[in-house]
Amino acid sequence: MRRNVSDHAEKKVVGVEALLQLPKTLSKPNKKWQLAFIKIYCSRTLLNCAKHAVRKQGLFPRSLSYTAIDLDHHQEDEHFKIDTETLNDLVKNKNQEKLESLGGPNGLVSALKTNTRLGINEETEEIERRRLTFGSNTYTRQPSKSLFYFVVEAFKDLTILILLVCATLSLGFGIKEHGLKEGWYDGGSIYVAVFLVVAVSAVSNFRQNRQFDKLSKVSSNIKIDVVRNGRRQEISIFDIVVGDIVCLNIGDQVPADGVFVEGHSLHVDESSMTGESDHVEVSLTGNTFLFSGTKIADGFGKMTVTSVGMNTAWGQMMSHISRDTNEQTPLQTRLNKLTSSIGKVGLLVAFFVLLVLLIRYFTGNTKDEIGNREYNGKKTKSDEIVNAVVEMVAAAVTIIVVAIPEGLPLAVTLTLAYSMKRMMKDQAMVRKLSACETMGSATVICTDKTGTLTLNQMKVTDFWFGLESGKASSVSQKVVEMFHQGVAMNTTGSVFKAKSGTEYEFSGSPTEKAILSWAVEELKMDMEEVIEQHDVVHVEAFNSEKKRSGVLMKKKNGQINVVHWKGAAEKILAMCSTFYDGSGVVREMKEDDMIQFEKIIQSMAAKSLRCIAFAYSEDNEDIKKLKEENLSLLGIVGIKDPCRPGVKKAVEDCQFAGVNIKMITGDNIFTARAIAVECGILTSEDEMNSEAVLEGEEFRNYSQEERLKKVERIKVMARSSPFDKFLMVKCLKELGHVVAVTGDGTNDAPALKEADIGLSMGIQGTEVAKESSDIVILDDNFASVATVLKWGRCVYNNIQKFIQFQLTVNVAALVINFVAAVSAGEVPLTAVQLLWVNLIMDTLGALALATEKPTNDLMNKKPIGRVSPLITNIMWRNLLAQAFYQISVLLVLQFRGRSIFDVTEKVKNTLIFNTFVLCQVFNEFNARSLEKKNVFKGLHKNRLFIGIIVVTVVLQVVMVEFLKKFADTERLNWGQWGVCIAIAAVSWPIGWLVKSVPVPERHFFSYLKWKKRS
Repeated sequence: MRRNVSDHAEKKVVGVEALLQLPKTLSKPNKKWQLAFIKIYCSRTLLNCAKHAVRKQGLFPRSLSYTAIDLDHHQEDEHFKIDTETLNDLVKNKNQEKLESLGGPNGLVSALKTNTRLGINEETEEIERRRLTFGSNTYTRQPSKSLFYFVVEAFKDLTILILLVCATLSLGFGIKEHGLKEGWYDGGSIYVAVFLVVAVSAVSNFRQNRQFDKLSKVSSNIKIDVVRNGRRQEISIFDIVVGDIVCLNIGDQVPADGVFVEGHSLHVDESSMTGESDHVEVSLTGNTFLFSGTKIADGFGKMTVTSVGMNTAWGQMMSHISRDTNEQTPLQTRLNKLTSSIGKVGLLVAFFVLLVLLIRYFTGNTKDEIGNREYNGKKTKSDEIVNAVVEMVAAAVTIIVVAIPEGLPLAVTLTLAYSMKRMMKDQAMVRKLSACETMGSATVICTDKTGTLTLNQMKVTDFWFGLESGKASSVSQKVVEMFHQGVAMNTTGSVFKAKSGTEYEFSGSPTEKAILSWAVEELKMDMEEVIEQHDVVHVEAFNSEKKRSGVLMKKKNGQINVVHWKGAAEKILAMCSTFYDGSGVVREMKEDDMIQFEKIIQSMAAKSLRCIAFAYSEDNEDIKKLKEENLSLLGIVGIKDPCRPGVKKAVEDCQFAGVNIKMITGDNIFTARAIAVECGILTSEDEMNSEAVLEGEEFRNYSQEERLKKVERIKVMARSSPFDKFLMVKCLKELGHVVAVTGDGTNDAPALKEADIGLSMGIQGTEVAKESSDIVILDDNFASVATVLKWGRCVYNNIQKFIQFQLTVNVAALVINFVAAVSAGEVPLTAVQLLWVNLIMDTLGALALATEKPTNDLMNKKPIGRVSPLITNIMWRNLLAQAFYQISVLLVLQFRGRSIFDVTEKVKNTLIFNTFVLCQVFNEFNARSLEKKNVFKGLHKNRLFIGIIVVTVVLQVVMVEFLKKFADTERLNWGQWGVCIAIAAVSWPIGWLVKSVPVPERHFFSYLKWKKRS
């Protein structure tokens, strides 16, 4: 083999030598061409030799000065010392041996050309190179359901199938009897009407499905903290690449497979992957592997990403999961029961109509247009009999179609889909459909303080060193240095300063950022320098129960272990026996000093400040446990978090709407009280009530009977734990309240799940909290919670409007057809006409009434509550009045129409059909408001409603005037149109008068139940 390579090179060299021997007789231009050719040939020869040298390493003899360039661009070989397959195997199989062979986590970081402290280079080329080499952090989704799928689903409806059979039979007999030119009208028109209903239903469901897909993409776009170019920044989970250094805190979702490189007390909930509920500890000395999709249960740390997207087990699992868009909300379930009940009545009426029509036909009482008997015993052809029976069955089936309010589920779907879309614009992302409607029934909202009622823009405005309040410049350097240690080493935040800039960037929680900012700007802390000078021995991460965090550390090459604590001022104060004064002298904390410190904390809290204390001790012998007593207090800082603008108005709106607002916070009782007064949650009356404000521990220690007795009077719960919040929600639900709860922490998950509506925070909320919630408040603002309440009421109100509108049509159509069939042996409204009415009320009506926007009037009513009836007394009053008017008018037209207007039977039937449809158009305006007399208020803002009314009227004109054979109608003159419009317009004054009639608050049906019991 060696010989072959040498021969190859020798042949090339010989060829070059031959070319160099140029004939002297060549002209100048020819010599130039020859030299150009030689250059090209030589270049190719050198390149060829270089390739052979690189590909067959060790086979080509090299000199000491030899250099070869690999011109084939192998990205993995040139840029990274590890390939994708090795990385995938590493975490998937928890291959510790492979990790050790790479040099452990540090060796892996080096192989991926990244850095634990600085992260990867954030240049676009570098990110793209990593994405091309190792893949992107996205997974293949299940394809969305197509429009054809929903068309097929719509055709599975039993009534549609029956109508199609009737249409087919009618078409066959019609063509046989009247020929193709005239015979297709009856059957063909039923076909067209059916296809219209199917098309509208399929398109509506298809659009809703698309809406869900969009929401799914938005909800899965999680924000992740990464370090790039030494700067901690927030990026989309989809932008994560292999080699990224990801910062992990409690409640975060692990965004990709990776290896732990730095951190403390990290525990991971792997139940989403393994099903095991026990938390797995992750450390540098034990298990170092982290799986995509798992959640951080405790501690904090950093990981380097090794696999992304479809290369992770989570990505492969998610690619096979499709979101269920067939979620049934409680209201939809109730409406399905209502639909079923009305359907049974319709079925009964249809059966009686069919029975009466068959009896009348076979007894010779049914006559044709000329007045001749349709059935003449044996003289009647079998085709004519079958055709007549098919027409009767079609009429009966269309009565069922009209009777069954298929529009109710469609109206719910439309209003929920519409409100979800609009709520996104109002900073609320709906994760569960049922929350839209349940929110309208909410009677109590339990809200957090920080970030929800306040801006979450924290700043240190007050600080005390010992018993002295003052500037950092007047404090002993020794105390300042201890503060530097306590702030820099005991934090989950970070400080970044660009080499070229003078501005600092602070990252972490708002509290951490406020403290870091104060330490850097006021105490002149150099965080990097402090971290480089010290080693962390043990960490106790912040705990919402203990409300503190601590770190055990020592100087590099030092022997003394030092403990630093930071947390809620009164909690830290209770752990101290001495304190440092401003001059750096340690003083014993006497009883008078303790009282003085408590007063300082109270005075700061009264100014709505969050009080954080710092404590220190040197004699910590146990390296696994931090000392918790006989500490030295370093100082107390007060952090101001201003109330959000407009929050007081939002609280007042909710209270005026009959919704009780309770504030549950981890702050001390004085800060909580001050903020509650500022936000309007506590009134002057409440301040006189000793039970309005209490601490979580006190509530926790009550007996269950005491809790149930006092919980409704509580307005503020301070120093509360997530368990206290859970207890309060449980008690309120036991008392029959519909409870909405806001939460942002991992420990809030039980309360969010227990509540009727869980509202998580989009900015500060952890992924665990978001997954446990029903609605995500994207801007963390309480005003958005009030907006969600208004939308919830709007959804419920819109559906009630549509129920009233549709049941009016159902009752009128059923009664008219039933009475006409029994008395005259014929139905005035044909199958096609009834299907058209069905299309108007089911689809266009739903679209018009279900998309009304919320008004401020909705917030003037009391909450609906948990067991309020769907059809109220007000709705029955409006519905029965309109139905009675329509039935009366149409029956007069049925029996006296020909003599009154001196018209033919067909024109009379057209008048009935036209008047009936126009009555629905006018009644649609009445349905816009259940109680208000002025139904035109805000009409100009709802262009969709106006558009649907115009479309309905135009289509009705087309049906009557131009589709005579299709719709079985006759043209009407101007006078007849005027009569139809005048009759229909009476619906408005009737609606206005009826709304003046008072109705009892107690529901009609409750009297029937009471009579049965008695």
